[in-house]
Amino acid sequence: MLMPSKKPAFSLCVYCGSRHGNNPVFTQVAREVGHWIGTHGGQLVYGGGRNGLMGEVAEASLEAGGTVVGIIPKALQEREWAHDGCTELHIVDTMHERKRMMMERADAFVALPGGIGTFEEFFEVWTWRQLGYHDKPVGLLNTKGYYDSLLDFTRQSTQAGFMGEWQNELIRSAPKASELLPLLINEAGLSTAPRADQL
Repeated sequence: MLMPSKKPAFSLCVYCGSRHGNNPVFTQVAREVGHWIGTHGGQLVYGGGRNGLMGEVAEASLEAGGTVVGIIPKALQEREWAHDGCTELHIVDTMHERKRMMMERADAFVALPGGIGTFEEFFEVWTWRQLGYHDKPVGLLNTKGYYDSLLDFTRQSTQAGFMGEWQNELIRSAPKASELLPLLINEAGLSTAPRADQL
């Protein structure tokens, strides 16, 4: 486990797929997110895996000089899915412990394209926000319209009377990382100024 040389400017929790998906743009965007975190002096907090988009965002962040905090359950580590190159790699006993620790270590949250695990993590952190368990920004990176149907469904839930419009307004969404990530970090009250050695 490597130790960071200085305190990160911010800590961004990224939820994303353990697969690459069928469109190479998803991989490209995951790497853009990791690169943005690293070049802006940030810290990636994520699920600790080396597969799929998870591995891509971690590698890109490390390559760009960012610190990476991976948090993975012991059962997944035993399947050899853990990314041993993380700045910090925490092995926990349960998925609940993993998600709690990710929430505590982050200043903001963003979901990239992913599957059921990504959906579950995003919905939980959004739920915690609306219940007041945290007040950290929550975002969806809507690459190639990946989350269009989900956003439509949340509006449908509001129209049906099961949600308030204010709950939908807690989600920040944009199609490009360059739009969404600065918005989330700025809303968290932190700086997104590029690192001096990257200028």
